[in-house]
Order: sequence, then structure tokens, then C-alpha cells
Amino acid sequence: MKDFAGKIVFITGGASGAGLGQAKVFGKAGMRVAIADVRQEALDKAVEELVAYGLKREDILPLKVDLTNRQEYTAAADKVEEVFGGPPHLLIQTAGVNSFGPIEASTFDDFDWVMGVCLNHVVNGLLIFVPRMIKAYAHKTEFHVATTSSMGAFMAGSGTGPYSAAKAAVNNLMYSYAEALRPYGAGATVLCPGNINSNIGNAEKYRPAHLRNTGYHVSEGTMKTLNAIHATGIDPVELAEILKEGIENGRIIVLPSRDTASWKTQLRSLHETIEDYTLTAAERDAKAAARMEEMRKRFAPPAGGEGKNAPPPPPMWGVPEGGEPFGRARDDLDWVDPSKKIK
Repeated sequence: MKDFAGKIVFITGGASGAGLGQAKVFGKAGMRVAIADVRQEALDKAVEELVAYGLKREDILPLKVDLTNRQEYTAAADKVEEVFGGPPHLLIQTAGVNSFGPIEASTFDDFDWVMGVCLNHVVNGLLIFVPRMIKAYAHKTEFHVATTSSMGAFMAGSGTGPYSAAKAAVNNLMYSYAEALRPYGAGATVLCPGNINSNIGNAEKYRPAHLRNTGYHVSEGTMKTLNAIHATGIDPVELAEILKEGIENGRIIVLPSRDTASWKTQLRSLHETIEDYTLTAAERDAKAAARMEEMRKRFAPPAGGEGKNAPPPPPMWGVPEGGEPFGRARDDLDWVDPSKKIK
């Protein structure tokens, strides 16, 4: 998809973070923008920010939607057609939540909340919108579906089990849609960022009341620490521009860098981790030890030297004032290793 002017984009999670960055970039490209979010106050603020960014107010449609509720999502799709005259030419599903803790501490509520938003809402959007998009645009004009996934889709996440599982499923869905939509003259893209400068660190504040039985240690302090980390992430507008380039060039996977030549190297490294799961435990341990030895030799100081060749220590996520460590289990779970609990 290369021609955006005058077309319609529907963005979930469009009131903040990556979704708002996408609204800015595709709105500037001339699209009429529908943004869906569960938070009315965030939608109101986003509309004013988009207008200040240069979008016309009449080209912005804010929609308060619980994206896990199929009736509400369907009503939002109907509203887009009513206001803009048709279904979106570009569907971008970006809404997401996350919570951190040992997977063995997870509850049904943890899985239902995280996978409900990160996976089920994507399924809902695809099943609600894609038939409408095919009927309206197949062989007539360009259309495209995209989903914001995560680098976590490519790797195990024992501290982000529900999230990593949801994102892996989302990736596979988008690969399938990329194949399925080709006969209709359309495509699909999955964006796999790492850290984004967004407010996803506050996601626990918006967890529904009926899904708050978490097995993780969650507090204002853990959210403060997460927010400090996310503040160092990629700018949402830059990320959206990278996504736009990917859609324009028919990429199925888009990684969070303008250096596309490095993408294969990144993916090979991630896939090697998966390949290592086929090894025996002893073979994995030996391979890990060999890697450590290779690193030691590479950065060893010259004879009589003081280690000037050694790289700087990797950045560590510190705990800000008023923050707490995140990713720990609730203290009362008696089957979880004490080292995985808050101290």
C-alpha cells in the first residue's frame, strides 16, 4: 500500500503511545483517522494533540471502545462506515497491555487480561473488519492490515509469559493474513518493536475490576519503575514512520530500526535461541560456556594492560526514587521460589 491520501485508517490504542504516533504519521499522510481506546480522557487529549499536529478535526474520529467486547467493536466499525463512508483501507491494531511476573505465579486473570487485549482484540478486529474491507476494496483500491506486536514474539519470556505467548500468536496470524490477502490485492504487516516511549507502564491502572486477581507483585512503585524504563524507548512517531515505510514496501515483518540491513542479523540471533531448545541440557550449558569464553577472550586486556579493550558495562535499569523492582511474584504464593518474590 503506497497511496494513503484521502483513505481511512482505524487505529486501536490510538489515544497514546505507539498508536498516537501512528495517528500522527498516517494523518499527516492525508488519511482520515479513527482512533479507538478504552479511556475517554485519553481520547479527548489525543484529539487536541492531533489537531495541534496539523490534522483537521473533521478527519479525526475518536471512539471509546472495549476492544475485547465484540459487540462494542462491531458498533465502532459501523460508526466508521457511517462517519467516513466506508470501512478502513488501513487497519492498525496497536492496543496492548503487559504485566510482569514469574509465569508460574500467573493466574487465570493474568492470562485473560493480557491475552484478551493483546491477542483476542486483534482476532476481533480482523474478523470484524477484513470481510468489510474485502467487499469494499478488493481489486478496486489498496488496503492493508497491520498489527503492533513485539520483539518478545520471537523469544521466551518466563517473566512475561502471557504477553510473549500473545505476541507470538499475533505474529503467526499476520503471516497467515499476508498470504490470505494477496489474491485480493492487499497485504499484512506485523510491527515488532522493543521498548517504546509510551505509558504502557501504567497498564495495571486500567485492568478491569473482574480481572484483578493477579499473581504478580504490582504497586505504584513497580509502575513508576516501568515508566522510567519506557521513557527511554523509541519515539512513537519515529516508530510509526518505520511502519509506514514497511507498509509502502510490502514488508510482512517490520523491526524497530531504520537500518533494515541489520534486521536479518537480529532475527538470526533470535532464531538461534529457538534452535538451541533442540539441544540437550548439557549441550546448551556447554554452548553458553563457550559464548562466555569467547566474550572473555575478545575483550581481554593486552598483556600488562588495564582492560582498555573491554566494552563499557551494559546499561542497567535502576529503580528510581519511589520505585520498586518489578517482575516479582506476590509474597503469599507459597510455591514460588523466594528469590522471585519482592524482598
